[in-house]
Amino acid sequence: MHTILYITRIFCEVDDFMKEFDKFLDSRGIDQQCKIRKRDSSLSNSEVMSILILFHLSGFRELKNFYIKHVKKYYTKEFPGLVSYNRFVELQKNTILPMIYFLLKSKTGEATGISFVDSTPIKVCNNRRIHSNRVFRGYAERGHSSIGYFYGFKLHLVINDKGEILSFMITKGNVDDREPLKNENFIKKIFGKLFGDKGYISKDLKQMLFVDGINLITKLKKNMKGEPLSVSDKVLLRKRAVIESVNDELKNICQIEHTRRRSFANFFANLLSGLISYAYRDKKPSLKLNLVENDDYQLTLF
Repeated sequence: MHTILYITRIFCEVDDFMKEFDKFLDSRGIDQQCKIRKRDSSLSNSEVMSILILFHLSGFRELKNFYIKHVKKYYTKEFPGLVSYNRFVELQKNTILPMIYFLLKSKTGEATGISFVDSTPIKVCNNRRIHSNRVFRGYAERGHSSIGYFYGFKLHLVINDKGEILSFMITKGNVDDREPLKNENFIKKIFGKLFGDKGYISKDLKQMLFVDGINLITKLKKNMKGEPLSVSDKVLLRKRAVIESVNDELKNICQIEHTRRRSFANFFANLLSGLISYAYRDKKPSLKLNLVENDDYQLTLF
């Protein structure tokens, strides 16, 4: 069970951000331009976001059980305006845009000059139900990863050596892993060395990133000749598994993947709140780097 102090910390950070976010929307006149008739709720967007983040930190496998059996039982004082579960599901879609900004502005790490890039499939249904899936028809696509074919999306991540997320992008399942690296918004925080697997091999991409101050280093395929690497770069390339550990935590602990979604909007609300909850985790897969006199690194994975 979460401590009251922990709940208060999350809510205060989210609520402070929402106050600034609402001021930003008002200053741009977005509320007036997009004003629609809607029913007021006793549960604010800050509270909805906080509950979603807490769900991904709780260890519960289903949001419904967490909300009905945990939140409505133990957190009535912290969230006095709790609504029915069906109404809560409806309110999730209102938090998608705020969560994107909250994640990008407040819950991403700082680049250290050593970064890792990878993609992971996000399935939206079991492969046997691809033809009958209607919720994501026209949005999701079939893709292929190291574990086989899937139907859904890809989550592209860049992390630093501390295991903190620097940048993310969600694409259809059939998008090439190298495409996000051609997007300026995806790589704007990155500098120095960027380590990836064989799926990122591209001479043109390497040259393009080099102009932006990024040195893309990848594993080589058999019979390929590449530039000689320093000992530290070879070690870091072998430690690229740290980002795979991050992907594993996001899926199996933060539960960003769910194969029975009934709403396209709530799929993204779940994914974004899962990424935010990862930022609140005290222990993240990381590398311990010690810079020595010859600019090489001594590494420890923990």
